[in-house]
Amino acid sequence: MEMDGQSVLVHDGLISVANAHKDKVKMTFVQGASLPDPDKLFNAGLEGNKWRAIDWHEGDRINDRALKNMIRAAVAYNRAG
Repeated sequence: MEMDGQSVLVHDGLISVANAHKDKVKMTFVQGASLPDPDKLFNAGLEGNKWRAIDWHEGDRINDRALKNMIRAAVAYNRAG
């Protein structure tokens, strides 16, 4: 889903918002502070008490398995209410 030029993941509620910046792509998880992060994906927005983000810069590799697990955890969080 796209909203105001941002890509949005939704499943039983908002999961994340991704947007492109000049020097990076930022994927922000709405309930990130409540999600487990054993692979240490979150590298931005760590000071907040709700949101957490992943910043990718040109040349960064995406850990597909870890990202899928993060999205699954966010879906489970939304389903739990």
